[in-house]
Amino acid sequence: MSKDTMKAIRLHEFGGPEVLHYEEAPIPQLKSGEVLVRVHAVGINPPDWYLREGYKDLPPDWQPQVAFPLILGSDISGVVEAVAIDVDHFSVGDEVFGMVRFPSVGESAAYAEYVAAPASDLALKPAGIDHIHAAGVPMAALTAWQFLVDLGHDEANPFQSYSHHPVPLKGKKVLINGAAGGVGHLALQLAKWKGAHVIAVASTRHESFLRELGADEFIDYTKNKPEYSVHDIDLVLDTLGGPTTGRFLRTIQRGGALFPVFLGFSDEEEATNLGITVSTTQVRSNGSQLAELGQLLDSGKVQVAIDSTFALADARQAHERATSGHIQGKIILTVL
Repeated sequence: MSKDTMKAIRLHEFGGPEVLHYEEAPIPQLKSGEVLVRVHAVGINPPDWYLREGYKDLPPDWQPQVAFPLILGSDISGVVEAVAIDVDHFSVGDEVFGMVRFPSVGESAAYAEYVAAPASDLALKPAGIDHIHAAGVPMAALTAWQFLVDLGHDEANPFQSYSHHPVPLKGKKVLINGAAGGVGHLALQLAKWKGAHVIAVASTRHESFLRELGADEFIDYTKNKPEYSVHDIDLVLDTLGGPTTGRFLRTIQRGGALFPVFLGFSDEEEATNLGITVSTTQVRSNGSQLAELGQLLDSGKVQVAIDSTFALADARQAHERATSGHIQGKIILTVL
C-alpha cells in the first residue's frame, strides 16, 4: 500500500453482503472546511445496507444515482490527521467523532482507514469512552435527539409538508418500540433524562438490559401485543416504523403524538379523527448537537451499548449480523 492509498470497503455493484470488498482506495484529499480523520472505528447503520442494496424498496424515482466504486458508511471515531487551512477549531491529534455528510448518498465514505469530513459534522470525542463506543453514537443518537429533543435545522422535510417538532417530555408517558436497537436504547435514555416515564418494547432477552438503562415498564412483544397492552400514551417513538406503525394510534391519547422513524404510515385520516399528531424527519449531521451528547456520554448520563465488533476487513460478516435481527445496541467495525 502506497502513502497515497488506504484500505477501504468498496462495492462495485449493488447487492447483498457479498458485494462488499476489502481493497485499496485513494486517500481522500482535503477540501476547504474539512478535516482528515485517521479512523479507529466505524458504526454501521440501516442506511448502509439500504444503499448497499440500491435502496431497492424505494420507488424508482427515489432510488439514488451513485458512481461506483462506492464506499459505504457515515459514523466514525478517530484522530485528526490534517486540517484544511480555514479550519481553526480542530487540531492534528484531536480525537473526534461524527456522522459525515448525512443524508447525502454515497459521499460519506466511512468504511475506510481515512475519511475527509466537514469540520461542522464533527465533535471532540468524549474522553470517558473509547473509539468503539464513540463510533456507535452519531447516527443513532442524533436520530433520537432530533426526534425527541431538538431538530436543530430548518431544512425542508423530505417526508412531509410540515416541519417536525419535538414535544416536551417532562412528566409525559412515552412508549419506545424497538427500544433495544441503536436508536431505541439511546432514545430511552434521552427521554428519561428529559423526565419522561418510559415504556420499552422489545423481545424477552432485552428486558434486563432496558431496565438497567432506566425503562419504567417493559413490554415483551413476543408475549403481548403492545398496541393492546397500554393506553393514554403521550408519545410513541416507533424506531421500526413501516406500514404497521399505525397500530400504535390506539395507544395514544387525544393530543398525543406518533413519531415513526421509518416511512410507511398511511392512516392519516384516523390520526386526524383521533387528534393525534404524526410526524417524522430526516436525521442530519450536526457537530454541535454531538458535542452536547458528548457531555451526556462523558458524565455517564447516557451510555451506548455495543452489540458486536468486526474488523473492517470483515464488513461482510457485520452486515450479515445486522440483517439477522435482535440487535442489542450497535454493530461496530474496528479499523485500529
